[in-house]
Amino acid sequence: MTHQPQQLPADHPPVKSGGIGVLLVNLGTPDAPDAPSVKRYLAEFLSDRRVVEIPPIAWQPILRGIILNTRPKKSAHAYSQVWSEEGSPLMAITRRQSAALQDLLGERVRVDFAMRYGNPAIGDRLQAMMDAGCERILLAPLYPQYSAATTATVVDEASRKLAAMRWQPSLRTLPPYHDDPAYIDALAKDLGRQVDALDFVPEVLLLSFHGMPERTLHLGDPYHCHCQKTARLLEAAMARPGLRFVTTFQSRFGRARWLEPATDVTLEAEARAGTRRIAVATPGFSADCLETLEEIALQGRDQFIEAGGENFAALSCLNDGDAGMAMLERLVRRELSGWI
Repeated sequence: MTHQPQQLPADHPPVKSGGIGVLLVNLGTPDAPDAPSVKRYLAEFLSDRRVVEIPPIAWQPILRGIILNTRPKKSAHAYSQVWSEEGSPLMAITRRQSAALQDLLGERVRVDFAMRYGNPAIGDRLQAMMDAGCERILLAPLYPQYSAATTATVVDEASRKLAAMRWQPSLRTLPPYHDDPAYIDALAKDLGRQVDALDFVPEVLLLSFHGMPERTLHLGDPYHCHCQKTARLLEAAMARPGLRFVTTFQSRFGRARWLEPATDVTLEAEARAGTRRIAVATPGFSADCLETLEEIALQGRDQFIEAGGENFAALSCLNDGDAGMAMLERLVRRELSGWI
């Protein structure tokens, strides 16, 4: 007896299914380096309860009445110093990472990217993947060290989209990879290559991670511990006895006490203590952005030189380089196990 394939009704809508997707997610960026764009971006970013854990009734008047009326112009100037023809560095690099990972994984997987704040939005890209037939999606927050203000809020936003979908995809989340041998090895190789290419020999390699309010540590965030472990493993992997490693935290905001030591304070202190040659790496960032290209490479340089330093180098993030992409492919393939 021969079974005939089931025929769909003539009016049945076309449906794509069975696909697998990977959605890379980073923090976000304004649409343009101007005050109105920065204001929209900051309004979304600083209204996230994961980012600012002050009750809205107390925080929103400060945000709307003061911060959004003063900070956008200053931040727009900072963005204008690093903006390129491709747009914001973070957007351009994340787009290249997505394209490179697509090439590495092949046609069996659909790779896309989104930003937690601004465009392209997580919900929009999840819907586009679902519309393209991706019923299984790996959500990949590109944050090596876990924080509620980064990894958790990406998952929150994806969950809000899922809550509004009738037909939901199955979702997995890439775990933090702060101590993963693939990450540490990629960092050690890439930073070692950059240090060797400098026209001076640094006395100090300063590892600057993005700061968080100190209270997040006491509330249970593992972020501080993750950063310290990354720094410890990286120092061991690079194995450079003549190079002194220092771990700091950057991008303080507001009056609350933040994780210390602070990057800007440390740069000045090192110069005043006699350090003349320093290199700064930012291993907590998966792609160069305003915080690395303006805050470190421009402001940090000025702080160090003005305090008496002589040679300063801001080292690049892994970005879409060979070491970083090989690492990302390895992590993603592991999390896709059983799906591909």
